[in-house]
Amino acid sequence: MERVTCAAPLHVPRPHGPWPAVREDLFRHGNALVCTTWSEWLPSVLTTPRLRELLGDDWQRYRRTRDAAVRYRFAASRMLIKYTAAAALAVPPEYLDLAYRLGGRPYLRGFDQIELSLSHTGDVMAVGVSRIGRIGVDVEPAERPVRLDLLETQVFTPAEARELAELPEGERTAHALRLWTLKEAYSKALGQGLRFGFKEFGFRQGRLSAPDGSRVTRDEWGFATYPVMDRFLLSVACHNAGLSTAGDTSVGTMLDQGFLSAMTDTGQQ
Repeated sequence: MERVTCAAPLHVPRPHGPWPAVREDLFRHGNALVCTTWSEWLPSVLTTPRLRELLGDDWQRYRRTRDAAVRYRFAASRMLIKYTAAAALAVPPEYLDLAYRLGGRPYLRGFDQIELSLSHTGDVMAVGVSRIGRIGVDVEPAERPVRLDLLETQVFTPAEARELAELPEGERTAHALRLWTLKEAYSKALGQGLRFGFKEFGFRQGRLSAPDGSRVTRDEWGFATYPVMDRFLLSVACHNAGLSTAGDTSVGTMLDQGFLSAMTDTGQQ
């Protein structure tokens, strides 16, 4: 199996795109990353006449949220998920039905080969989509203050703590934040979130490792960290489950056939 590569994040400043690069990355890597800011998408939230259709089952949650900033950020993040998935599947975003697994992980009803992950902090939102296996993303401010002593005792493995101690003092915070976001991304990919003990796994030279630093996987996982929007770090964990690597990600290929028939019948009525 070839080592999984994680696509670099694409900045999509508005619902109109550009989106072709998403399908190109899915064809080339099996996964794609999109990042933007909620303020860039806010005008579309406020002006689109299709907001209720786009939010679907999330419409009631949107309406119940009293704080306007929280409400608009929620709508923008759900629109970003749907538009990203729609670009991958070559369908209108309002045709997609977004649902949530235990723990809040989003998924698309009726699709058996599309995985999604959402992360947001401050003004930035990021979505990962994969057609070959699980995916997890985590975005954090690059200048986020960290307590190295707490991370070393509660988050990092012994091997990671040793590696951190060997770095020049001026490089430790950036390295610690990179490790933190990678652990978050991997935990999200597994659907565990913060329930997964972060001291039980680590990273060494961009690969998953045991607490002692030894390698624990072959090439079925890929990891990467990218700077985004000038002031944030985005880490991604991508898994290759051995699914079909065919380049066709159109809805007719990726959609569960029973669900596809239901959609087709509905469209013909």
